[in-house]
Amino acid sequence: MPKTVLATPNAPAAIGPYSQIVKTGNTYYLSGQIGFDPATGQLREGIEAQIEQVFLNVQALAVACGGTFAHAVKMTLYLTDLVNFAKVNEAMAKFVPQPYPTRVTVGVASLPRGALFEADAILWID
Repeated sequence: MPKTVLATPNAPAAIGPYSQIVKTGNTYYLSGQIGFDPATGQLREGIEAQIEQVFLNVQALAVACGGTFAHAVKMTLYLTDLVNFAKVNEAMAKFVPQPYPTRVTVGVASLPRGALFEADAILWID
């Protein structure tokens, strides 16, 4: 099945050899997003600000696909400190409507650019 690459200026540009979004059929694969503010190109300070920015960035990618978080079927979350798990849950409940997508949450030693949180998603849009 062919793949199509999509991008939006409303989320941070790729900082390596990858695409923001790859579409194949009705499935959209969204690259991991960290707490970069696309307007400033800077990583937001503090875990709460980064969590919010990550969800805003993933949301911007979803919109670029013609979708929303309601189209998410799977998300993967990466935290450098699992003590912030409840904060991520609170933000996810704010941004992502029910029924929730499947999810994996992983504690990691570090993330690109010193980020504290990263998330990616898979969307299915009919």
